[in-house]
Amino acid sequence: MATFLYKLGRLAFRRRHFVALLWVALLTLAGVGAASAPSAGSSSFSIPGTEAQKAFDLLEQRFPGSSADGATARVVFKAPDGEKMTDAANKATVEKTVQEVSDGSEVVSVADPYKAHAVSKDGTIAYASVRYEAPGMELKDASRDALEDAGQQARDAGLTVEIGGDALQATPEAASSEIIGLAVAAVVLVITFGSLIAAGLPLLTALIGVGIGVSMITALASALDLGSTTSTLAMMIGLAVGIDYALFIVSRYRSELAEGRDREEAVGRATGTAGSAVVFAGLTVVIALVGLAVVNVPMLTKMGVAAAGTVVIAVLIALTLVPALLGYAGRKVRPAGEKGMFLGGRRKAAADRGKPAATDSGEPAAKPNMGTRWASFVVRRPVAVLVLGVLGLGAAALPATSLELGLPDDGSQPTSTTQRRAYDMLSEGFGPGFNGPLVVVVDAKASDAPKSAVTDVSDRIKDLKDVVTVTPATYNKSGDTATITVIPDSKPSSVSTEDLVHSIRDAGTDIIKADTDAKVLVTGTTAMNIDFSQKLNDALVPYLILVVGLAFLLLTLVFRSILVPLKAALGFLLSVLAALGAVVAVFQWGWLADLFGVQETGPVMSMMPIFMVGVVFGLAMDYEVFLVTRIREAYVHGERPTQAVVTGFRHSARVVTAAAIIMIAVFAGFIGASESMVKMIGFGLAIAVLFDAFVVRMAIVPAVLALLGKKAWWLPKWLDRALPNVDVEGEGLRTEAESGKDGERELVRV
Repeated sequence: MATFLYKLGRLAFRRRHFVALLWVALLTLAGVGAASAPSAGSSSFSIPGTEAQKAFDLLEQRFPGSSADGATARVVFKAPDGEKMTDAANKATVEKTVQEVSDGSEVVSVADPYKAHAVSKDGTIAYASVRYEAPGMELKDASRDALEDAGQQARDAGLTVEIGGDALQATPEAASSEIIGLAVAAVVLVITFGSLIAAGLPLLTALIGVGIGVSMITALASALDLGSTTSTLAMMIGLAVGIDYALFIVSRYRSELAEGRDREEAVGRATGTAGSAVVFAGLTVVIALVGLAVVNVPMLTKMGVAAAGTVVIAVLIALTLVPALLGYAGRKVRPAGEKGMFLGGRRKAAADRGKPAATDSGEPAAKPNMGTRWASFVVRRPVAVLVLGVLGLGAAALPATSLELGLPDDGSQPTSTTQRRAYDMLSEGFGPGFNGPLVVVVDAKASDAPKSAVTDVSDRIKDLKDVVTVTPATYNKSGDTATITVIPDSKPSSVSTEDLVHSIRDAGTDIIKADTDAKVLVTGTTAMNIDFSQKLNDALVPYLILVVGLAFLLLTLVFRSILVPLKAALGFLLSVLAALGAVVAVFQWGWLADLFGVQETGPVMSMMPIFMVGVVFGLAMDYEVFLVTRIREAYVHGERPTQAVVTGFRHSARVVTAAAIIMIAVFAGFIGASESMVKMIGFGLAIAVLFDAFVVRMAIVPAVLALLGKKAWWLPKWLDRALPNVDVEGEGLRTEAESGKDGERELVRV
């Protein structure tokens, strides 16, 4: 592996014009494809195998043309103090608003509050239900504007008007978080390298990689039904790993220059050694992302595969374009230990020549840097560091024992949004369960008396606990299928509502089907969310086994050890549990909620555990591979185990720290988002990287390696013979170099 990448790096350096033109051509083609492709809307959301999905499919079949997946809106009206919605003036305003909304080109139907009995018992609140042809994210701006304008006119007439539902859900716009992350990355890279040119290379190559990846996703979005959120995940992950991978190769290149090698040789060796780590680190990320297919939710599978494609592009760019750009940079990228012109000048650089070789971090080897001092401290007191690290993460993980999962609804929106205010007004007028109605589908095709069977189902549901209202049944044209709307007594995300869904399903399976031959299915947004959460919970353990198992095999191949990969996997699980505990403490318990702008606590988003496992595992293994390969490299070259730990940290600690800070900054930028889901993802990923990089990789890993000593690198002889030698440490390069020197000596003798 190292020898092949060494040759690839030198080839890219020599043929830099061709390599640069190739990547520019790919970026151009991808950009043209993205510009000419139809825009992506929201991808079709389905959860195969769940009852909610089966009911939804049955509705599509038995109620054709009903636009079951179309956007919905609830225009909620509240009368001024002392008045009622049934007053003549207020009623006239509502009817005028309903008429204006009905005129929309994409509107399927609008339910008049007075005809649909959608007025609260005290007469102060009413609502009009609006259904559209297209899904929420595909609605035309004109339809959204017409809806908001109609609501504003009713406000001008003296009513309080708010609009809920997904009709106002717009395609997410590019947030400023990426810009903030790039700005922080630039500052960290300049501090790390001491040079604008060296700092600019990782940023430039990461942007090119993300540009190609996101453009390709955009170009294929309509054909593959990818959805607009797919490119957001790809951008987040691609930017993260793209900067990381280029950062490590440029760092190793500067270290090779400091050892006196010419630039082409330095590029080759940097690509052969650090590039090998990049390849295997990239593979762990790809495994984690593609492994999302285990969940069997098409949307998640597509998102994972698309993001994995962007990671592959980042790896290829790091192995080819980075060496080519280093060739263009020439002497502007200085050896490690030399500062750029603006940080010391030529006089300082000249004075540094002849000093001992420097580390990847930019510090001369003769002067112990922070990584050396920290590693020396850890190997002297490994037990204390290990115990403190494990206990600290264990304490942070304790709140995860009370983890409650669910999906956010309008009730989790900030109180400043019209969706949240509409949600609160409906709860006030009709009860908290009104915001999460359940749609019960009764398939009575096999029944001798379909209408009698539907009536029986309706009566049985009314007798269940936590049911407030059961609406009259709506039949299809053939009269063999009906829908019944059930209003729970509790809010959509509550445990009581989830229990009610299971109670209806149990009754339909055990009693109703036996008595009436009718099938009872529960669907609707609330039931779909419950089924989605359950599917994610069921998939978490198989996903962990698959991802961690494959990565364990991969790391065994890289490190030629059993205990090092085992330690890596256990450390990752500890950091993820600690991060989940922090998420529960902030978003479910409300600790430090004001600091992070959390306006409404509630269940943790059901995607968080599996999403954090996938993304954080890939990034954690990046740091593990980059850090431990340097330690193993020192060990296989003859250093004692504890000294190898110190040497590995001397070369890599500062760069790994820089990479982690960049990742934390990118993810933390999303905490400021107004959407609770985005805020939670940003916080969870940022805190997970913080725990994993600075507690697990920087403290627990060296402590464990120091305690294990030579046993850390133990591998059964039969397995050692069976595994191919991928040579991540570049031993083949050293042997080749020594052979070359021996040949030169023979020529001298002759």
